[in-house]
Amino acid sequence: MYTYQYPRPALTVDALVLKKETAEVLLIQRANEPFKDQWALPGGFVEMDELLETACLRELEEETGLKLESLSQFKTYDGIDRDPRHRTISVVFCGFAEKDAEVKGGDDAANAAWFSIDKLPELAFDHANIVAEFFAMVGQAKKS
Repeated sequence: MYTYQYPRPALTVDALVLKKETAEVLLIQRANEPFKDQWALPGGFVEMDELLETACLRELEEETGLKLESLSQFKTYDGIDRDPRHRTISVVFCGFAEKDAEVKGGDDAANAAWFSIDKLPELAFDHANIVAEFFAMVGQAKKS
């Protein structure tokens, strides 16, 4: 459908979802390479006919079973080597789930679980940096 003379980066979305009233973040365990079996934020590639938030909500539901009404755009990550497969730019969205929200792995996620922000596993890609930046920003906002 589209042909370009020059290579283009891939576009992805990631969801940083927190449980209301707790310090827990939602992660998925990757079923495929790269980073197979490691934990990551739920997310994936944007389809040609999707808006960014729609893509993020779709990926979140496919990988965790969690359905949210909306998400807020947090930040774009464009590190050149953030994905070993190719140049990938990710738009990260954030949102909140009810404290009793249940999740389960689906699609290309082997598992999905809530983790205390103080006890996160090693994360795939640059997701540890994303989570750290988000909580640093939240901490700064609380001080203001």
